[in-house]
Amino acid sequence: MTVLGLDTSNYRTSAALISTDGQVQMNYRELLPVSPGERGLRQNEAVFAHLKQLGAAGDMLRQTGDGQIAAIGASVAPRDGNDSYMPVFQAGASFGKLMAAMLHIPFVATTHQRGHLAAAALGTELEEADRYLALHLSGGTTDLLEVREEAVHLIGGSLDLHAGQLVDRAGVALGMRFPAGPELEALAQRGKSKSLLGCSMCNDDLSCHLSGAESQVQRWIRAQEQAPEDIAREIYDFLARTVSRLILAGQKKTGLGSVLITGGIASSALFRKMLAERIAGRGGAPRLVFGKPELSGDNAVGVAFIALKAWQKGQQ
Repeated sequence: MTVLGLDTSNYRTSAALISTDGQVQMNYRELLPVSPGERGLRQNEAVFAHLKQLGAAGDMLRQTGDGQIAAIGASVAPRDGNDSYMPVFQAGASFGKLMAAMLHIPFVATTHQRGHLAAAALGTELEEADRYLALHLSGGTTDLLEVREEAVHLIGGSLDLHAGQLVDRAGVALGMRFPAGPELEALAQRGKSKSLLGCSMCNDDLSCHLSGAESQVQRWIRAQEQAPEDIAREIYDFLARTVSRLILAGQKKTGLGSVLITGGIASSALFRKMLAERIAGRGGAPRLVFGKPELSGDNAVGVAFIALKAWQKGQQ
């Protein structure tokens, strides 16, 4: 028997199939089509793109075999909270609810953020942890979180721009396709940084501002004052310094010794290396826990595992 997970974010159409013994059988991830020079899609355009790409996910699902689906899960909102809503998630949620009703099986609703956390924690020391610190770094979130089974508490993060937005806006301004993370990282690998972008922190370092750095980067690009590879390196250096301060502030507030780093930014090998170097050598610093790179960006594997756990509880 298998469990199906669906996630329709601002970046990707994702579908994952796992067996009830926890083996991933399918991990479909397709970027939404964005025209050159654009920095994303409008919500109505993204919903339409998801409807088209969910058909391709269905074709892939048919190739996995004839296993019976025991439950279906889908992310229905960006994060916990009654005020958290985004139309794109209704595409996957509607498909999931309809399929579950037709098959007379349970439908499990979760959030995009919980899916990220569950996927990144797989195979790590935090997979079964009751409580831990986390950072969700993507185009729509720069959230410092205290994660418990019953609730995910937002304790800090960016007060304006998000980490992924900084990367994507800079990349598009440099002539890259959206999302620009992989291209900007490759460019940054060849550059040098001098920590020219100052960190803007507040609330005892639990909160940050990223918009000032983005404005400075755009000025550099327009004025051609620096080599593109050095600008890219400065962005990753800035993010590593800012995130390290968020982590240390989160540890001080919660007393937690491990922090899970997830989201599209966390899939970057360069960012992981630079962040680890910033944290290393600090006495009593928390352990950095990264998920597999392919499970750090948007995916439906975590959603499927959340649905699996809910189904297993129902069986018990």
